[in-house]
Amino acid sequence: MELLKDDIKRSICSLFDVYSDENGVQRVVTPIEYPGTADKVVVRVRPAADGSFTVDENGEAAFYASMAGGDIESEPMKRWLEELSSLGTVSLTEDETLVCSGTNQKLVAPYIFRVAEAAQQLYAIATSRSERHFSDFKAKLAGIVMEVARDVGVKVDSDVSLPFAGGMTADHIVHAGEPIIIVAATGTTRLLEAELIQMQYHLSKRAGKVLAICESQASVGRKQFERAGYFTWKTLTFSEQDLGSLLTNQLTN
Repeated sequence: MELLKDDIKRSICSLFDVYSDENGVQRVVTPIEYPGTADKVVVRVRPAADGSFTVDENGEAAFYASMAGGDIESEPMKRWLEELSSLGTVSLTEDETLVCSGTNQKLVAPYIFRVAEAAQQLYAIATSRSERHFSDFKAKLAGIVMEVARDVGVKVDSDVSLPFAGGMTADHIVHAGEPIIIVAATGTTRLLEAELIQMQYHLSKRAGKVLAICESQASVGRKQFERAGYFTWKTLTFSEQDLGSLLTNQLTN
């Protein structure tokens, strides 16, 4: 029985990889994965000069959730964060990082587990309803595009595979004097694709301007939203009235 216990200890320890980074930071790759992905939760232990330490996941849970089209400002997320706060160990900082801190080094190991567990839960809750949520968003967007195109009398193609490497697609292409390539940016990854699509049109000297539509800045991140405005024709948050007016003006002037 003692031999079995030793084997179990070694097996459990072998599941964790620990790396030394700069400034004494220990990066721990845990066996815990974000749901539905092959990405493992990575936790960092950061020592302080006074002998205390913090344990955090570097904001990766919120980032991955955003990339997957999740919503970290949903009502289920708010309730979960309230429950997390009431437990008093792990908290979410303003920069969306899960963290806990202490002075007793015996707590480092359990804190690693708690932060990793919280990261997994945050990702799961943030992404749990995203598929249906964004399906509704895309349906509303399609309705406006089709309505404007019908009123103005122009052709629209949907779910178009673009003639570039990488297999990128446009949600809609409105065939105007200069085609409008519409991308429903349901997450950070899709917004980055919109930027790349515009770049490919420019490099290949094809006529076309990319209009990226995000449901909100929060769905893609404020910094990425602002960045995309420089690399697409326009990047906008979703508004039925504003989008309809923009397309109508572009197609009739």
